[in-house]
Amino acid sequence: MVDTLSPRGHPACSTAFLGVETSLTGRRWTGPTPDQDRLAQAMAQTAALPLPVCHTLVRCGVDAAGAAAYLAPALRDLLPDPLSLKDMGKATARFLAAVQTRQKIAIFADYDVDGGASAALLIVWLRAMGQPATLYIPDRIDEGYGPNEDAMAALARDHDLIVCVDCGTLSHGPIAAAKDADVIVLDHHLGGETLPPALAVVNPNRQDESGDLGHLCAAAVVFLLLVEANRRLRAEGAEGPDLMAMLDLVALATVADVAPLTGVNRALVRQGLRVMARRDRPGLTALADIARMDTAPTCYHLGFLLGPRVNAGGRIGAADLGARLLATDDPHEAAALAERLDRLNTERRDIEAAVREAALAQAETRGIDGPLVWAAGEGWHPGVVGIVAARLKEAFNRPAVVIGLEDGIGKGSGRSVSGIDLGAAIQRLAAEGLLLKGGGHRMAAGLTVAQDRIEPAMARLAELLARQGAEQLGPRDLTLDGAMMPAAATLELVAEIEAAGPFGAGAPAPRFAFPDQPIRFARRVGEDHLKISFGDGPAGPLDAIAFRAFQNGLGPVLEAHQGARFHLAGRLDVNHFRGRQTVQLRLEDAAKAR
Repeated sequence: MVDTLSPRGHPACSTAFLGVETSLTGRRWTGPTPDQDRLAQAMAQTAALPLPVCHTLVRCGVDAAGAAAYLAPALRDLLPDPLSLKDMGKATARFLAAVQTRQKIAIFADYDVDGGASAALLIVWLRAMGQPATLYIPDRIDEGYGPNEDAMAALARDHDLIVCVDCGTLSHGPIAAAKDADVIVLDHHLGGETLPPALAVVNPNRQDESGDLGHLCAAAVVFLLLVEANRRLRAEGAEGPDLMAMLDLVALATVADVAPLTGVNRALVRQGLRVMARRDRPGLTALADIARMDTAPTCYHLGFLLGPRVNAGGRIGAADLGARLLATDDPHEAAALAERLDRLNTERRDIEAAVREAALAQAETRGIDGPLVWAAGEGWHPGVVGIVAARLKEAFNRPAVVIGLEDGIGKGSGRSVSGIDLGAAIQRLAAEGLLLKGGGHRMAAGLTVAQDRIEPAMARLAELLARQGAEQLGPRDLTLDGAMMPAAATLELVAEIEAAGPFGAGAPAPRFAFPDQPIRFARRVGEDHLKISFGDGPAGPLDAIAFRAFQNGLGPVLEAHQGARFHLAGRLDVNHFRGRQTVQLRLEDAAKAR
């Protein structure tokens, strides 16, 4: 029998985990199905793994026979053949010809982390080959996203080859303007019905591709080109640069671009984190130090500490700062660039906070129950609208678009939720003439729209998203991988769970419930966070931290617990403090125990 789905997306006949239909944050808790429970129990017996690890593996679709290989993924087994991507052969041949004949090469990159990391990969590889390259990143305000005709024509006059990374798939006019140079596009954004007049367009999201590699970010596409370049060099008896040492850049781009951490992406990030831990890249080392990273890097660090700082230059400062930081081999330059990006990131947070407050109020006034949440405002900085769109999406579990207006033109960014293809809908709006420009991928998109066309454009976008089921989305369920008692949360268990990672987009970190727990201690930390300890077993209490708890309803109730008992849910991690390591729960939700 096939379960039907309720509007919230869980089986209509299922019961809530621990009976939690509505938590303190308004969510329903779901847990493993009976089948998942049976598979996890069987895996625990045959693979000799802790049950929480087995629940995590089963949720990821891993069976007992495949557990060992999944816990130790080999990049060589998962890396696709670069030539499986259309135009890769032509692109690699032209790229190597430019290197071997010492032609002038320009790199035109997007201004975000993926674009900066993609450019840095090429610059670092070329530097190792003794070949300089010109870096060009457009100004977000003056030039907007992607190639423009003036810049491409100017680069073509002085260079033999232009490589567009993380952009270019829809840039027909600008690429046609580069008449005096060959152009290669290495991208991952959704392609249109026709390709631009480039020598080669390597993009797993071209319409004539199978889509099997559509989850790759642009940096991963660039990495595959370099893999093929090294392979061809070896065939000629030459040695190419060490590509494994460049995986820190691929990992940063993959996580920051919210690419799903499945398949080869998981292996790329896992190996890239190991490379980053060696602290060999001056730019990332300087950035980690200024961000006060005092532990081995994780996906959290890449997504929330390093990525935003690399992005800050493209958002509100000089667009090329992030790429220059990632590419430099000079520790002094790296330190100066990292300090500048850190200052810009602080400024960005202040700008973002003001726009976020206004956008949330506007979205709530407009209504949050439809298929789309959107807001637009005069003077909203285009460098932060994407971040604010992500905040709206998280708050309301709806695709969200935020638009900044200036001189009658709106520049906006959108973020989507799982299962809703926002990029395709935005691209259709552009094809229908409601937008001046628009494109992206499933989870994120950008657009340019005339101010007097915003209302009809958003109405049409809502209609397209409703057809995909966006209007049926309710509050997000909290999916849990099981329950445990505080005494089971040991450092050894956390290490074994982390071996099933890395976790991120497409591979959410495992979350566990601690049923019927007394709150032993509760204290507000800063303005919005809450620190608690809980449990009454012989192993003593378990510490927990709930970030932004006073923004989502958790803080006030747990702080004033008055001896009540709660079901508590979240992620286990390790707290490093004064040389000691202890397990803590990153508390995400709670419900009163009945």
